[in-house]
Amino acid sequence: MKKTFIFLLALIFARQTFSYGPTGHEIVGGIADKLLANTATAVRLNVLLDGISLDKAATIPDEIKGWDAKGADNMRVYPRYRDYPRIEAQLRDFWRANPPTEDPRSTVPSHHWFHYTDVPVLNSEKYADGKVGRNQWDIVHMMHYSTDVLLGKTPEDNPRKITKPVAVILLAHLVGDIHQPLHVGAEYFGQNGQKVDPDRGQAGLEDQGGNSLKLELFGGTNRRSIKLHGFWDNDAVLAQLPSLPAGLTKKEQMAQIEGPKKQLIDRLAKEEPKQWKLPTSVALDDYGEAWANEILPIARQANERLRFTNVHAVQEYEQTIAEGLASEQSISDHISYRDWSTRIVAEELHKAGWRLADLFGKILSSSASTIASISPTPTVREPTPAASPSVTATPLASAVPSATPLPSPVRADAIYGEYPMKYKDIIMDWLYLHLHDPISAKIEWQSEPKRADLPGPGGRKLYGYLVLFTINARNQFGTYTGKQTHGALIRNGEVIKTIGFGY
Repeated sequence: MKKTFIFLLALIFARQTFSYGPTGHEIVGGIADKLLANTATAVRLNVLLDGISLDKAATIPDEIKGWDAKGADNMRVYPRYRDYPRIEAQLRDFWRANPPTEDPRSTVPSHHWFHYTDVPVLNSEKYADGKVGRNQWDIVHMMHYSTDVLLGKTPEDNPRKITKPVAVILLAHLVGDIHQPLHVGAEYFGQNGQKVDPDRGQAGLEDQGGNSLKLELFGGTNRRSIKLHGFWDNDAVLAQLPSLPAGLTKKEQMAQIEGPKKQLIDRLAKEEPKQWKLPTSVALDDYGEAWANEILPIARQANERLRFTNVHAVQEYEQTIAEGLASEQSISDHISYRDWSTRIVAEELHKAGWRLADLFGKILSSSASTIASISPTPTVREPTPAASPSVTATPLASAVPSATPLPSPVRADAIYGEYPMKYKDIIMDWLYLHLHDPISAKIEWQSEPKRADLPGPGGRKLYGYLVLFTINARNQFGTYTGKQTHGALIRNGEVIKTIGFGY
């Protein structure tokens, strides 16, 4: 089965098509980014992800499906994460450990399986009430697995190759997925096309969370042929944003929704959603199951508001599934399927963003092993410029200021500028502009930003935050000769001076 909340790439074996990109996941991650800004959790996430924001991280598990056709060893295949070589290497290891397969009996799981579970929705039930549609590699189990990696309960050297950075990326995505009703519930059909409940002894074929059902709504849809699952993944999300004029290219469409999307994220981050908190008795690694139980009645309603016809069995790769037509029917509340689903998705995106921020806040503050394994977070203090020692350019080993680096939140300092939370991104951008082959340089970070001053033109001093790192050096023939230590002085988001490059 191929399921994604909003997906970016045409996938191998996939029946769906994508339209505007990973908008839903960006909204969820963007809300969490806003809520966590200037917190210790943001500092820890920044270190774990080498500066990747949650709105970007939330799209990655769908993006790497682009490796499915030619494999993760092909470095020419999109996507590439050149700015984050450490993260890219871990993602490729993760893909190799969980390669795509259409064989449901495979002992090695597909990373596609991690995005959903198919609990029967005919009768009201909870995730733990039955077995059909659930397995050890579904979204509920993988959220538990990823949480335990971050908590230190499961080692990073696990068979699924889920390291702590990969666990953050998976959770950033799966929290969005589990708030999409058809990522959790599925309809099952008997031989005559009637609905059945396989958890109650009625054998049936599933609709793969609406992936195998064509949808027809009153007034039609914006697309000639759309699957029920794809409607929830795409159309119901884009309904949160202003409609676009016809005839725009994909690039133009994405540019047009960027502003409204940011405005939506800002608004949802400021408004606390109703009933989003779980009871304190629920363990962190059980949040996924609790959220699945909450969304299942909505998944049931999403199917009850439709009429299913022409349902028949079809063979797809290694599975037999139910294919048919899902048509909107008149409901007593007189709310159209389009309006009802738009409201549901608005509520679920809102809750998912707040819950993602809350989940990371609790995980990264509750586990000593997690905190110790990333980077120490010093006590937040107000800037004290007079206490900072002067830094000289040589020798480089002594250029590290003794002052403790200041994490966010701090006020921008009149002398040293803003603390560079995304210093790795800033330096990588500079390297890409100035090095011939920045990827092969293999950067290794030696220090976090520390307040410093370096000699500037005309005898004046340059103030900012100094970061030390090593990269491979090249001789006049372009051959790498070994690692050398360099430095970059950052002020207000820009590299204003470097050490060891000769310019």
